[in-house]
Amino acid sequence: MTEPPKDAAPEGDEEFTEEPKSAGSLIARFFLLPLVVVLAAVGIFLVFNYMTFERRGPRDYLQEVRGGAANRRWQAAFELSRSLPNLPPEERASLTAETLRVFEGLSPKRPDDLLVRRYLVLVLGRLGEKQAVPALIQAASAEDPDTRLYAIWALGKIGDPAGFETVLAASQSEDSGVRKLAAYVLGALGDPRAIPRLQVLADDRVADVRWNAAIGLAQLGDASGLPVLRSMLDRAALASQAQITGEQAEGAMVNALKALVLLRDTQSLPVMEELARKDPNLLVRDAARKAVEALRPKASIRLERLDAVLVG
Repeated sequence: MTEPPKDAAPEGDEEFTEEPKSAGSLIARFFLLPLVVVLAAVGIFLVFNYMTFERRGPRDYLQEVRGGAANRRWQAAFELSRSLPNLPPEERASLTAETLRVFEGLSPKRPDDLLVRRYLVLVLGRLGEKQAVPALIQAASAEDPDTRLYAIWALGKIGDPAGFETVLAASQSEDSGVRKLAAYVLGALGDPRAIPRLQVLADDRVADVRWNAAIGLAQLGDASGLPVLRSMLDRAALASQAQITGEQAEGAMVNALKALVLLRDTQSLPVMEELARKDPNLLVRDAARKAVEALRPKASIRLERLDAVLVG
């Protein structure tokens, strides 16, 4: 019998040495190549999507308000009102003029136009240009109560003295929501002629009208609303005066603390220090701490550990 050469590999070894090569080929064929194809397709899709992505700016929304479908115009007006924070200052005047032309072409009698008008009033307020004040003064006497409310807010946002008489008249409305907003705006406008009216509103039958009037008086440097502001630091008193959520109560307390600082009310320091130590809300505690530091700069407040409050 002839023996095989000594350097010849057994059949089993030959199959073993070929297996890694075959496995790598299979992986490349059934996994890597399809993966490359999929990744390439995704890449092409992303590039195409980026190239064709519709970038919409304020004027795009305004154009849709002007000529879009009825069910899209108010949505475009809403989106326009939200798209203004990043608008360059040099573009505000021209966009205000364009918005005014659209606004003045809308009819308050048409249901489709009514909602659009409301949002465009907000747009005019957020643009902050004085050229919108005459239209907003007129809108403040519109039949639609929401349009009136938004117009008062917009006049306060712009802050032009020309809107003072309109806001002052609105403060005498039978609608407590209008009185509340007007009280806030009268303080924000900074006109001392508002003090007598705000003093009356600080005794209003509706709690949040009183609160806004007291804050407005503080903004004007008048201490007539001190009793109201001090009562706003008491959660129990707030709950007894109006049906408000915990978040609303905390917002009222923070605003009252700021107003008391404006009036340099050192008599409220013990209450402020107590709030800084023990109030369950972090925002209220922080506002109280800042108020104490403003009224007593060298004060050292020993705050409870935060985790103890959170655990409770």
